[in-house]
Amino acid sequence: MDYKEILRRCDHTLLKQDATWDQIKTICDEAAHYGCASACIPPAYVKRAAAYAGDKLTICTVIGFPNGYATTAVKVFETEDAVRNGAGEIDMVVNLGWVKDGRWEDVLDELMAVKRACHGKVLKVIIETCLLTQEEKIKLCQLVSLSGADFIKTSTGFSTGGATREDVDLLRRNVDARVKVKAAGGIASLEDAQDFLSLGADRLGTSRVVKLVQGQQGEGY
Repeated sequence: MDYKEILRRCDHTLLKQDATWDQIKTICDEAAHYGCASACIPPAYVKRAAAYAGDKLTICTVIGFPNGYATTAVKVFETEDAVRNGAGEIDMVVNLGWVKDGRWEDVLDELMAVKRACHGKVLKVIIETCLLTQEEKIKLCQLVSLSGADFIKTSTGFSTGGATREDVDLLRRNVDARVKVKAAGGIASLEDAQDFLSLGADRLGTSRVVKLVQGQQGEGY
């Protein structure tokens, strides 16, 4: 797989708490230049970034991030606000407490409510695989498939672990064929990126791949 194909599958990401506009602008510039799928940035920057990028780049943002325990009403409001501000893709964290309590109907209801609030924009559901049992991961694959969400995503990158090859393979085998898989968190090399894509991930959430390609090919790539 060549670098351009890897970059086309990347959400070029900056979600650190102290991110500045200059840093967000750089992420947007790099994502547009390298043909990334999107720039994934904090909600407070979505409106400015969408105006700055115009039709050159899809802006992605996060909802209920990184812990997932906001109420459904708050997540719906956040989503509608982000879409109004120009977000084309939404990455939402599932309520992990509800998962641990086995409140599956509540989990599904929330996923469906947030999907409706996307008004046709792409929804990715972050399930934080590092905190789940195998059975919980499989159950969430079923619920994400039922909800109408577009992607299931491994990780926030803010918990105890990120994407693993085993989890990407598990998610791909247990979601409906129409649901895509996003691997995120701890993608440290181009080999990691290639392996995740080969295992069935359609999207990568990473801050590193662009820098790795720059190092391989130089700024003129």
